[in-house]
Amino acid sequence: MSMENAPTSHPGSPAPAKRKDPLKSRVGNGSALLTNIDHRSAWYRRFRDVIGDYSSDYPNASAAERSIIRRAATLEVELERFETKFANAGEASDRDLDLYARTASNHRRLLESVGLERRARDVTTLGQLIRADQEAEKARLALERENTIEAAAS
Repeated sequence: MSMENAPTSHPGSPAPAKRKDPLKSRVGNGSALLTNIDHRSAWYRRFRDVIGDYSSDYPNASAAERSIIRRAATLEVELERFETKFANAGEASDRDLDLYARTASNHRRLLESVGLERRARDVTTLGQLIRADQEAEKARLALERENTIEAAAS
């Protein structure tokens, strides 16, 4: 029996790593996100980071969802480039702003298609947190006193 097909010696030991299919492309087998580019470029590094961020939100994504995530990551990086351009120029041309808005809308639609959900923001203020903490402390002390009185009575 070869080592590849040998059963694990312990039920809790990790499964052997899957071998990459030699008939698939580097992108297809997961060893590269893009080919024939400099993987050290700022654009690629940001692209890879965004894919990682989005993928962590969808750990069991299907192949189609992973494809949508890649497209959304591309648009995210390009939207960030637009924002940098606008900030450096101190303004946006009508043409660039129109393209930016259309790209942002497409980006949102891609994210919605993989399950982006709107979440209500917690708008609790520091004062509300302090008051809630004080009320909880008062309730704890009252319960403690009650238990002390009951223990003394029995």
